[in-house]
Amino acid sequence: MPLQNRVTPFSRIEADPARGLFMGNRGCLHGEYKNLEVEQTREKRWLICLTTFRGRKRRLMHPGAYTELFFLDEATALAAGHRPCAECRRQNFDAFLKLFPGKRANAEALDRTLASQRLRPYPEDFAALPDGAMFEREAAAFLKWRGKAHAWSHAGYAPAPIPDGKVEVLTPEGTLEAIAKGYKPVVHPSAK
Repeated sequence: MPLQNRVTPFSRIEADPARGLFMGNRGCLHGEYKNLEVEQTREKRWLICLTTFRGRKRRLMHPGAYTELFFLDEATALAAGHRPCAECRRQNFDAFLKLFPGKRANAEALDRTLASQRLRPYPEDFAALPDGAMFEREAAAFLKWRGKAHAWSHAGYAPAPIPDGKVEVLTPEGTLEAIAKGYKPVVHPSAK
């Protein structure tokens, strides 16, 4: 049975056999028996990490350690309120920090701002969204990529009708602005 450590664009953590392209964390969320006890913590640092880095090996959901979470792709992780890790994804972190709105001198300031913007969908015209943004329609998540809509699932994307007018954006406002200014999130190949 798969562990409950796959993250949706709504920031929910579910059990699914799909692994995804990235892992990350938001602190320790699990108990002694690898059972998820909470989905949110006081931890403001929600990271997007590489699944392999410098040969490091981890035991999934080891007691007392952070909970390894998995994302279909970076667009999913960004929509859920995470940001690139400053260690294993340094170039991505630097680019994201540079393009994030306002004066963000360091990761701590960025994390505080992202924490205040998480889980707060807001309306925007589909046509105005940059590629890489995620949005909600009828309780389902979608990605805008190359001007088209793609229905999200843990396993990948499927073509979807292009919406007219406003949608509820899941990607936090600051992250959306960074994408609009040129940050290119890694998107699962099924969207291409």
